[in-house]
Amino acid sequence: MGKAAIYNPYLDTLGGGERYTLSFAKVLAENGWQVDVEWKDTQIKKKLEQRLGINLSNINFIPDIKKGSGYDLCFWVSDGSIPLLHSRKNILHFQVPFHDVDGKSLFNKMKLIRVNKIICNSKFTKSVIDKEYGVDSLVIYPSVDISKIKPKRKENIILYVGRFSELVQSKRQDILIDAFKKFCKKYTDWKLMLVGGSDIGGEEYVKELKNKSIGYNIEILEGISYKELLGIYGKARFFWSAAGYEINEKLHPEQVEHFGITTVEAMAAGAVPLVFNAGGAKEIIKNSKDGFLWDKVSELNKKTEELINNGVFCRQVSKNAVEKSKLFGNEKFNQKVVDLLL
Repeated sequence: MGKAAIYNPYLDTLGGGERYTLSFAKVLAENGWQVDVEWKDTQIKKKLEQRLGINLSNINFIPDIKKGSGYDLCFWVSDGSIPLLHSRKNILHFQVPFHDVDGKSLFNKMKLIRVNKIICNSKFTKSVIDKEYGVDSLVIYPSVDISKIKPKRKENIILYVGRFSELVQSKRQDILIDAFKKFCKKYTDWKLMLVGGSDIGGEEYVKELKNKSIGYNIEILEGISYKELLGIYGKARFFWSAAGYEINEKLHPEQVEHFGITTVEAMAAGAVPLVFNAGGAKEIIKNSKDGFLWDKVSELNKKTEELINNGVFCRQVSKNAVEKSKLFGNEKFNQKVVDLLL
């Protein structure tokens, strides 16, 4: 095969985009490539393995990949800018729908000549990127390792999994807490669990959420291992998400959910998703069949109540969700990456 270089400026955020990058790296390594990932502090490898549940033993972490110079392939995650890449084959990945960044500038057009393929993580991201940069990108949905995720005996748990941060995306755990406070006036034996990393810019936000949760059956878990998360997914009956709430996705597409890996993971575990109707969620969920898309918080509570009161329907939606999650499994991602390299 050859030597491959990987760059993602956000690796230390340990989120869905980082899982995407490392999944791409793993496919290369498993197909005989020598894979080097750029990061100054090479100790990040252990942290990524624990948080994301990915074995990275066949991947090297080095301080500098020199923008692909001397490599046969370079996979580069954009921060909105277009790099001047130097490998034989260059793949540029957009995990964020950047806009209003002068994407069609002459200098960008010149640098894009060196790029062989542009990949986006969803049709939603593609729609923004293609317009901004004047390109025709390819959509490869993220890889979700659904083989590790199994439904367990369900408990009265409502779950959300997402980064505790207000830096770029609007995850809006505060809205879920408000909704749950109303919900539990009637359903007193339920618990809300909010899980995520607070490594980048999330400490103060977590404090606010914890203060907001006092006196209610709400558990906030920061930076837990992937193994622990799998157990929680299995037991959760519902998956709530308010990511992108109160955001105009046409004006600020970067602040809504670009795809929603944790939604798919929850579905694989049989948790019925009730997700705010924005961004990539619309590509994952078929409303009222394998989950629900909501626009108002009152709708979120009403739909949840209907599911609690109709066990037969709830179990059917749960089964449909498990089935739908298979569309985003590792095998499809792996095959698309392999096809890309041919």
